[in-house]
Amino acid sequence: MEKSYSASYAAAGVDITAGYKAVELMKQYVNRTMNEHCIGGLGGFGGLFELDCTDMPHPVLISGTDGVGTKLRIAHFMDRHDTVGIDCVAMCVNDVICAGAKPLFFLDYIACGKNVPERIADLVKGVAGGCVQADCALVGGETAEMPGFYPEDEYDLAGFTVGAVDKSKILDNSSMQKGDVIIALPSSGVHSNGFSLVRRVFDLENHPEVLKEYHDELGCTLGEALLAPTVIYVKPVLAVMKEIKVKGVSHITGGGFFENIPRSLKKGCSAVIEKKDVRTPALFNLIAETGNIPERDMFNTYNMGVGMIMTVAAEDADNTIAILKQNGQDAYRLGVIGEGEGVDLR
Repeated sequence: MEKSYSASYAAAGVDITAGYKAVELMKQYVNRTMNEHCIGGLGGFGGLFELDCTDMPHPVLISGTDGVGTKLRIAHFMDRHDTVGIDCVAMCVNDVICAGAKPLFFLDYIACGKNVPERIADLVKGVAGGCVQADCALVGGETAEMPGFYPEDEYDLAGFTVGAVDKSKILDNSSMQKGDVIIALPSSGVHSNGFSLVRRVFDLENHPEVLKEYHDELGCTLGEALLAPTVIYVKPVLAVMKEIKVKGVSHITGGGFFENIPRSLKKGCSAVIEKKDVRTPALFNLIAETGNIPERDMFNTYNMGVGMIMTVAAEDADNTIAILKQNGQDAYRLGVIGEGEGVDLR
């Protein structure tokens, strides 16, 4: 590798040696995610993962991909890059568990204007931390230095995960019925959606300094509240699925309640939710009041403090909440299943 250097390429803005340094710096973080199913290490043309189908007579693979979106601008303004990788993992793995699948491995993609090895390593540190939380391996990734396409100090981050579930255990909402209980799993805040609106509300492009302002109701600065990583729900949700018949799971992302909750509902079923029962953090009230955002728009854009929901039979609700809490995840009754379609937010 020490002989791999192109002065001409470096003059065009791409430093190959910076890429090698970034890989060396990130290895300590990537190694934390490796398990007995990983074959080889970083540096190959593909990530190898041995699939164990011992408990899956009919394994089904499920994939998910996503990015962090314009939340990256908050990281840029605050010059903090070690948490958005968690968001990247969360947005993917939280999706695949909605089908009942366990995430197996993850790959990331970082595109940047200039490869600053320490910053790339910080990004991968977050990705690796998210993979540890999700109990999946970071088997590879790609860093693309693209001068002239991205400004030198900017980057984009996206990821991809593959999970597996036995065909007989894919979540099926066919037994969902009136009276079933909707369980809320709280979010850590805005998570990774709606940041274009956040940036407009607080005029961050012109006044990024407001991110440093401390808010008593938040218990931290605005920037710290906005940069809080997306919660990864994998382990507690899968723990519930081992013991409880779960009838539906929705990851509450962009589109908020009105778009995401119906995705797990059986036809003819509605989600009946009292607004007073939604435990909404102060951050969302601050966004709504500062930007004069109508309540319905808030519920149609943000998670409003509910990062994920699980629907179970009424007799299983208390046990579901108990299992979640035993696995470190707070939870509470959010609403019930009624007749009709969509979300009935009262």
